[in-house]
Amino acid sequence: MEKVENDVQAGFNEENLCYCTLDLFVAGSETTSTTLYWALLYMIKYPDVQEKVQAEIDRVIGQSRQPTMADRANMPYTDAVIHEIQRMGNIVPLNLSRMTTKDTTLGEYTIPKGTMVMGILTSVLFDESEWETPHIFNPGHFLDAEGNFRRRDAFMPFSAGKRVCLGEQLARMELFLFFTSLLQRFTFSPPPGVEPSLDFRMGITLSPKSYKLCATSR
Repeated sequence: MEKVENDVQAGFNEENLCYCTLDLFVAGSETTSTTLYWALLYMIKYPDVQEKVQAEIDRVIGQSRQPTMADRANMPYTDAVIHEIQRMGNIVPLNLSRMTTKDTTLGEYTIPKGTMVMGILTSVLFDESEWETPHIFNPGHFLDAEGNFRRRDAFMPFSAGKRVCLGEQLARMELFLFFTSLLQRFTFSPPPGVEPSLDFRMGITLSPKSYKLCATSR
């Protein structure tokens, strides 16, 4: 901040620092917990997927130690499942609003300075030209023919560009460690006679409606 204190356009000031720190604590906690709500719901909805994740956990990590980030590279199926949970969960469908700082041309459109713009993430995460089965929960979207993890350009739940989510790397670590730790120790299922519902409610984020599950120690 001291280096660019005379550059108003740089944006490095104490007010900006406070907002960024607030985002990390508030937005980071809300989005990660909501994604985990979706994760457990999808696991009880698709028990065959849960079994495959647990089989990979048992093979790579076992039961004698906790998961670490070093394990992720050796767990392509689990990584693919987490990515598909984020894609289908789509917890920030409208992204966040921005404002153009100068007259901008985007394709055939001219966007005047001061215009509020929103990058609708739903349009990308469910794009039928990008995903083989965009409206179906399918971890195969992130696996190649050999079962290796593959990145997809259309996967952008954290947005993109200079305004990409500040906490992306933190969130990725949290989701992997919490998700694998939970499935390492428990098997999740719906209460007897209950069919899991993927109904959602819209608030700060798009989250599943309240649901019950059973956690059985492994």
